[in-house]
Amino acid sequence: MRYVTMVLMLTVLAWAGAATPADAASREQIDARVEEALMTFYDKVDQGQSLARRAAGVLVFPRVTKAGIGIGGEYGEGALIVDGETVDYYSTVSASIGFQLGGQRRTQILLFMTEDALASFRNADGWEVGVDGSVALVEVGAGSDVNNTTMNRPVLGFVMTRGGLMFNANLEGSKISKIER
Repeated sequence: MRYVTMVLMLTVLAWAGAATPADAASREQIDARVEEALMTFYDKVDQGQSLARRAAGVLVFPRVTKAGIGIGGEYGEGALIVDGETVDYYSTVSASIGFQLGGQRRTQILLFMTEDALASFRNADGWEVGVDGSVALVEVGAGSDVNNTTMNRPVLGFVMTRGGLMFNANLEGSKISKIER
């Protein structure tokens, strides 16, 4: 059993390490994917467009790939939009241990609803969900309506699956870091 666990850990670490800067998407690729992800978000979430307009900043990870067999990892790249303009590029990475089997590609969107929440994010040297900031996760698909309690939170998170099977939709522990482009 210990041998199997060690092999799985090494596999996940190798997979996570496979995303090198040479493999990273270009600014143009990220920008195009972000635009497509926002259009899908506006289409699927009734209040999506009005929430994004009210937000101090919108962080979009259009393609976050997650895979795991007991031990899992995920990685994605995206952009922060402030006042309708892309201001910085970021990566998100996380690892997890527990009941999980499969792979999934998903879109993650974080809406920073206050200037303080946005400033805290931008001033952090790596920002971890649940440690550096709490994110109110809004489920897309089940009514896709944002209630007043959720809407008043400083950071709203939306996860939209793009296909695949994964039993675990959670942003806790995701480390978000600025990347240079």
